[in-house]
Amino acid sequence: MKKISSVVHSEGMVPDPSQSSASSDGVDRRGFLKCMAWAGTGLVWSFAGGIPTSRLFGAAVSHEKQSDFSFVQISDSHIGFNKPANPDVTATLRTSIDRINSISASPDFLIHTGDLTHSSKPGEFDSMSQILTGAKRQIFYVPGEHDTSVDDGKLYLERYGKGTVGNGWYSFDQHGVHFIGLVNVVELEGMGKLGQAQLAWLKADLSRLKDSTPIVLFAHIPLWAVYPTWGWGTSDSEQAFSMMNDSAPSRSLTVIFIKSCRRWRAM
Repeated sequence: MKKISSVVHSEGMVPDPSQSSASSDGVDRRGFLKCMAWAGTGLVWSFAGGIPTSRLFGAAVSHEKQSDFSFVQISDSHIGFNKPANPDVTATLRTSIDRINSISASPDFLIHTGDLTHSSKPGEFDSMSQILTGAKRQIFYVPGEHDTSVDDGKLYLERYGKGTVGNGWYSFDQHGVHFIGLVNVVELEGMGKLGQAQLAWLKADLSRLKDSTPIVLFAHIPLWAVYPTWGWGTSDSEQAFSMMNDSAPSRSLTVIFIKSCRRWRAM
């Protein structure tokens, strides 16, 4: 499995234990507040010959190469949040949609990597769905812990779980690239966790692919142990990576996730 890693994040933000604090907002990290202030942006991903590149919304493009297809990644909309860090998250999401619709080379689809809502309430999901109709393109989702912590993801699955397996994992193909949406926010044990049922499904899903098929893997919580003290990692992700390596050691792999304004890409 070919692997090159890089990171894009906001405001030079790095894990800082001194930022850990509880508050009446239900927010126990000041880092989350920084993330809310940064909300409204996202990444534009382009693929050419199975090789990905990415850039932030509005980033200058010196010369745009011809690509086979592109998509947009957004995350952490937190519809329902209304504290000083971002008192109008619905307006922020609308701004994101406007930015997506203004991209000159129109993206083929959109991926939302979780925390659609802040409290998993029906009204929050209603607002999310209504706003996202403005994107006018197909949208793929995985849940964040804010979408599953109240009812183990029941409402999320009712809205967005059609065609998925278990707690919402699934795969699909676009332009010769295989996309896999994983859920690592339901079986939380300090860090994210995939669980044996999902790992067994992943092994079967990989078994039907050609060795040359590029993969994009997306989830909410980081799949590496970025900062375990804050749960920024997935405890059994090495089993998933081992399966991918065993199935096709030379396969191209891109991993997309977000947690506290951090985006990682591996290939």
